[in-house]
Amino acid sequence: MSNIKSAFENGKAFIPFITCGDPDLETTAAVVRAAVQNGADLIELGIPFSDPTAEGPIIQGANLRALTGGVTTDKIFDLVRDLRHDVKIPMVFMTYANVVFSYGAKRFLSTCKEIGIDGLIFPDLPFEEKEEFLPICHEYGVDLISLVAPTSENRIAMIAREAEGFLYVVSSLGVTDARNEITTDLASIMAMIRQNTKLPCAINFDISTPGQAKKMADLSDGAIVGSAIIKILEKYGKDAPKHVGEYVKSMKDAIRDCD
Repeated sequence: MSNIKSAFENGKAFIPFITCGDPDLETTAAVVRAAVQNGADLIELGIPFSDPTAEGPIIQGANLRALTGGVTTDKIFDLVRDLRHDVKIPMVFMTYANVVFSYGAKRFLSTCKEIGIDGLIFPDLPFEEKEEFLPICHEYGVDLISLVAPTSENRIAMIAREAEGFLYVVSSLGVTDARNEITTDLASIMAMIRQNTKLPCAINFDISTPGQAKKMADLSDGAIVGSAIIKILEKYGKDAPKHVGEYVKSMKDAIRDCD
């Protein structure tokens, strides 16, 4: 059974996204631990890529800072090994297909199993091409997490029926970045998902305030936040863990009482 399910067993889940190595891996480790201590239910770790096409300027900047600092996939694996000494909640990687291809998919997934990574998210992998990775993911017990976007339309039901781990719902068109409002008809998307799967669903991409997180958690099983956390890291650098912890607590408190 997927370990990811445990993230959604105690009410609405809060899922922070953190780019590994921004500004350095020691800070990443401290930020992850601060997030866990303040109520995060699942951690989404970004493996930096030189051409992160799904990201806006904020997360692109984090990728660039991490890569300039010398982060590699192997160093990120070592980071997770260290975190797993005390971080017990589920952790997933978000990265691009080319990162895994260039490393070697079988080698990458076998290492994920060894270090305790529970799932893998590819923002650039079309649903129709998931078979390139799905058998290897299954071989090593790593969930290949599907994304549903506003553009998925007639494919939402099919994606939902075949999803595993949790469904990652993209709240708006375009690249990731914090926004002030969300205009997508998420209620209709969620209704279609609910008709086709009992799998937990979490909504991401532009959630940045506790009020927005509550709205997203009211609609779904959890809220995912990326850009707002990256902004804190950009502003505070090595001093970010304390501030990220406070932010995570405010977001978790906001969704704790959702229906």
